[in-house]
Amino acid sequence: MGSTSLDSGKATVSGRNHNKCVILPAKENMVAEALEKRNQNWTVRTRVANDLIIQVGDSSFQLHKLAMVSKSEYLNRLVFQRRSNGAKDTLPKIQIDNFPGGSEIFELVVKFCYGCRVDLTASNIAPVHCAAHFLEMSDDLEQGNLISKTEAFLSFVLFSAWKDIFRILKSCESISLWAMKLQILQRCSDAIAWKACIDPKLFTLSEDDAISLNVLANDAENLKHKGIAENWWFEDVSCLRIDHFVEVIKSIKRRGVRSELVGSCVAYWTAKWISGPDNLPKHLTHHLLRVTTESLVRILPEEENSVSVNFLLHLLKLGIMMRISSELLNEVEKRIALKLENCRVSDLLVKNYGNDDTVYDVGTVSRVVEAYASSMLKNPTPKLLVVGKLVDGYLAQVSRDDKLSVEQFRSLAEALPNDARYCHDNLYSAIDAYLKAHPRLTEEARTSVCAAMDYHKLSKEGLEHAARNDRLPVNITTRLILLEQVKMARSMTSVGSNYQRTKTQAIIRVNRCVENEWMTSRNEIKMMRKEVENMKMQLSELQICKMQIQRRAKGCLISKRFRF
Repeated sequence: MGSTSLDSGKATVSGRNHNKCVILPAKENMVAEALEKRNQNWTVRTRVANDLIIQVGDSSFQLHKLAMVSKSEYLNRLVFQRRSNGAKDTLPKIQIDNFPGGSEIFELVVKFCYGCRVDLTASNIAPVHCAAHFLEMSDDLEQGNLISKTEAFLSFVLFSAWKDIFRILKSCESISLWAMKLQILQRCSDAIAWKACIDPKLFTLSEDDAISLNVLANDAENLKHKGIAENWWFEDVSCLRIDHFVEVIKSIKRRGVRSELVGSCVAYWTAKWISGPDNLPKHLTHHLLRVTTESLVRILPEEENSVSVNFLLHLLKLGIMMRISSELLNEVEKRIALKLENCRVSDLLVKNYGNDDTVYDVGTVSRVVEAYASSMLKNPTPKLLVVGKLVDGYLAQVSRDDKLSVEQFRSLAEALPNDARYCHDNLYSAIDAYLKAHPRLTEEARTSVCAAMDYHKLSKEGLEHAARNDRLPVNITTRLILLEQVKMARSMTSVGSNYQRTKTQAIIRVNRCVENEWMTSRNEIKMMRKEVENMKMQLSELQICKMQIQRRAKGCLISKRFRF
């Protein structure tokens, strides 16, 4: 492993991988002979007796004022205040709360103050840098103090190794406030964004970097052909905690990365951390999941095609479960609604994972379709029929689910206005599939399922199939058969027969059934269907007779012309 040595503010680099730094103070006011630890108590042994105790968390450090105060303005101020207040304790004790990095990092600071070798790595540079600022160890006290040395190594790491940036961010999780205050998060995010926009071969790779990007470096053109070259950084970025991930995405946006790539990265992170709303990570509290979901919504690129409808539906489902703000929910709903006209059925399939739930989340789709219908009232669109066909196709897909309730099916079927369907054949197919998958429904429930269907908008083929469909409720089957009788009677009238009486009778029967909500028995329905079949046979015979009469009339007309 290569190393960097910072001495008196100067840096020397050696080795192939630059991810370690050894620092020493420029001036040694006191050299430690030994640093001993017993349980949680640390003692620095020198030729001079200890005259200062510093408590950091559960650990106690017996130190010397000269070594610590000469490099820390913070400690210098505290010791001076105690003296000014008239404290006469021979071994003053200073309690430090919320020290960045805790006792482990304070131990490194102590070593530095006593002239010992301190190893800085990507995993500890951030907390040591924050600790140096906390203790105010600037060059104003001593040239080459800890702040300047950690700053030099931090800048070096950010500029060089890719993986080390993520190690820095990982170490910032316990010191987020200090890392934000000192802009370490911002600098790491900017470094990631900068490197994500360039060829990874142009910056220094550590051993881990070389392993993960070896294929890319050797065969960039092949990867670009496969469409994965430009998202090589997704996996590393997806390992970040949500607050760090948000900062990285903001930096990437500022660098002008394509919105589709940014959206894909957000979707990648979400899929890795939240596999499904019903399989949420157990270690995350409800509050944290809510904050996470709201953060994801806020960082979505604004461009229309930057994220898929399917991902937005997953995000909306998660937002509903986590009860995020209504403003953000409406924002996601609106984005999906605007994209419905260009969707496929597969885009709307969002799985549930509970044992008692339907296979697909129909409720979330219904909510979006209702939002679309509401927007159409203000801004009508000629593509309403396209969305109607999409909804019917989705209904046909989910209708076979035996856990899909009548209320859920009907709610989605009726979510669109009446003019969303020019023909109701697709809706009828979905209804038929639902009734077939739910054979034990009551007559009332089957009637409710069919409520959205207008049988007057069925095609000739659809009407004929529905009239013979025993799965439909009796009252609707009766209406369909009688409607078919009316149409047959009209056809008979059109061929010049004496079936005006039959037509009139059929119309009267239909009107009575509709007005009185007449329920007919299955035997009567069979008789009515037989009557329709007889009428069809008669109509066929009439049509044949009509054609024969027309041919004879045409023959007579021709013969008369020849006579004249």
